[in-house]
Amino acid sequence: MASSALTASGISGKKNEEIAELIDYFSKCQYRAKEVNPKVEQIEKRCLELFGRNYKYSIIQNTNGEVCGHYPRQIVFLEYESLEHDKDRYESTLQVSKLQDLVNRSKMARCRGRFVCPVILYNGKHICRSSTLAGWGELYGRTGYNYIFSGGSDDAWAETDEFPDDDDSVRNGDSQLFDKVRGHDIKLLRYLSVRYICDLMVENKKVKFGLNVTSSEKVDKAQRYADFTLLSIPYPGCEFFKDYKDRDYTAEGLIFNWNQDYVDAPLFIPASLSKNLNIDWSEYQSWDLVRQTQNYLKLLIHLINCDDESGLLVHCISGWDRTPLFISLLRLSLWADGVIHSTLEPAEILYLTIAYDWFLFGHMLPDRLGKGEEIFFFCFNFLKHITSDQFSCIRKQRRKNSQFRESDFTVEDICQLKRRDRGSTTSLSSDFSLITEDSPAGAANFSYEGVELTSAGGQTQAAWRKGRTSSPQTLLLNKPHQPEERLFHLGLSEGKSSSSSSSNQSENSFMRAGSSPLAVPGRRCPPVPERQARLEAVREVFLAAYSATVGLKSASPSSSGAITGLLEQFARGVGLRGTNMIV
Repeated sequence: MASSALTASGISGKKNEEIAELIDYFSKCQYRAKEVNPKVEQIEKRCLELFGRNYKYSIIQNTNGEVCGHYPRQIVFLEYESLEHDKDRYESTLQVSKLQDLVNRSKMARCRGRFVCPVILYNGKHICRSSTLAGWGELYGRTGYNYIFSGGSDDAWAETDEFPDDDDSVRNGDSQLFDKVRGHDIKLLRYLSVRYICDLMVENKKVKFGLNVTSSEKVDKAQRYADFTLLSIPYPGCEFFKDYKDRDYTAEGLIFNWNQDYVDAPLFIPASLSKNLNIDWSEYQSWDLVRQTQNYLKLLIHLINCDDESGLLVHCISGWDRTPLFISLLRLSLWADGVIHSTLEPAEILYLTIAYDWFLFGHMLPDRLGKGEEIFFFCFNFLKHITSDQFSCIRKQRRKNSQFRESDFTVEDICQLKRRDRGSTTSLSSDFSLITEDSPAGAANFSYEGVELTSAGGQTQAAWRKGRTSSPQTLLLNKPHQPEERLFHLGLSEGKSSSSSSSNQSENSFMRAGSSPLAVPGRRCPPVPERQARLEAVREVFLAAYSATVGLKSASPSSSGAITGLLEQFARGVGLRGTNMIV
């Protein structure tokens, strides 16, 4: 457990400590519904408490993993927001008993029994997750297993009128079985009012040892899913994130190899859904990991906004790597806009999405860390790339971006620059090119339990409880000028030559505060937009907790010091300091 080490090292902030303990436990223990202990029960209870802050919910029972062994034992079905006006507007008409029955019947249809599960409620619409469709090998294997161990009967196939025969007079056994199990799956999708199905697989079917072990809606031969809007948005699997880690956690310029033999699923998005996004989808194979993730997230947000009644399903193969990545980004993005989980603080929404979307839905973090496949870390480090209004679900009139020379900026212009504009847009250290050095008045004293948010449009302020400090920019820019304080820029090496490193070192050398336009006495910068401040607060709590528990392992020794110094700055910043060194 991390608690003793973290407490001994002087943790401040109960919620930050809670995040660190969660990540520490998650990194060492694999969740399975049949193998629970008091710690898992504590995590489950905390998740229910956080959901209950804003929602009336019911429970889909999965006691001891009877429905799915790597889904939560108590699956939360959000019915409506607990505010009275939201209840009147979006009160659920679904019956949890009917939903439980459909879940029990449909579980065979999908890989590993990971059925379609609603996890986010947005404007009365359900955002769901699952695995892909099971192939004939898994389907026959699991139905045979169930038949043998149920005494020769399987209640899942009790009904005989599930799916009418088509006009063919002769139907083989495969088709009849698929009609039945996929018929249950389709009924569940319809009951949840799901219209859009987003498939993240880079394959049409997953093949192992020459056998098709999974399928997908897009290649269903009988076109059973033709009434749904199917989107094929291929996204690299968790193995690709080994490359991300080996590049010192740098996603910029990291492009997936689409020419591999097993990659056979092209991107497909109906023109009616893609035309308003101003994205050239034909170029998707040239996108790096940052741009690809950004564009896919924009698409998902567009889908849940373009239809007032229909829900969304996101899935990959097993539904425990790529799927939680996008579900977590969606949850955090919508929260940052203030449209879901509206009363949760940054540390609370972070706890909820790590514990529920990742841990309790079976992400195998210990295995992924052992292999260096750091998709989990990528998710929360990526928040720096979705802070702008481009990713907001709230429809606004946005200004067109313009390109300026650095010399054209005034002090006020520079103050308004997002962090990504001050350095590399994707390296781990890029967003922290301006942070305070370790000093009593600097980073060591601020707590992200108390970030004050000021909306850019009006002068409305939303203060998180116990708040007396602001976001990093406001903290830095609004402090009285101190002659002894210095600002510095951390650069992360990407395997460059020693001469190049020397050049970077000189370019990113320490600067006196007085020499920085940001440090002009008496000048105050405009407040950070609320969405940006919220996401930055979540990310910084995560980085501090991750640093204090798991740590990062640099592929190149020259980068290790930069990573270590960077994350230790954040550990001190939110009051976390663990014993795990970053190596």
